Amino acid sequence: MMANNTTTTTLSQANCRKVFVQRDFSEGTGVRFGTRFPAELEGKIDKQLYDYTINTLNSLYEEAEKGSCSTYCEGCMACLTAYIIYFCAETHYEKCLKKVSRFIHEQNEQVWTKRGLLITDPVERGLRVIEISLLTESGPGPSNGGQTA
Repeated sequence: MMANNTTTTTLSQANCRKVFVQRDFSEGTGVRFGTRFPAELEGKIDKQLYDYTINTLNSLYEEAEKGSCSTYCEGCMACLTAYIIYFCAETHYEKCLKKVSRFIHEQNEQVWTKRGLLITDPVERGLRVIEISLLTESGPGPSNGGQTA
């Protein structure tokens, strides 16, 4: 009787299959991502974990874009100092983007990579998409530069 050995091969992020969660412009141009669960992730991650991650990201981006007394004062100080203040201080938006990066890093470590998945920070994709890499599935092969064999 043979033992059933199952091994999981992890590919590099550049060579694996990817799933993209698009921006949702239905409520305006603010940074918000679609919440529909991608069929490609079925059986790879629990829908509740996926929803938690996407909804948290959406709320962090909403917080970043929210105007408040402090953000208006920040803008006034920038004008008064010819924007030199930004050499010394982070903007509210930059602070929120750091929160997003920390959250994504934490989620990758605690949840996603344990399931063979990896989320790329949307800032690295121009805030256009959330890229989810399926580290155990190879993506399309490299192009041959238009040459034929």
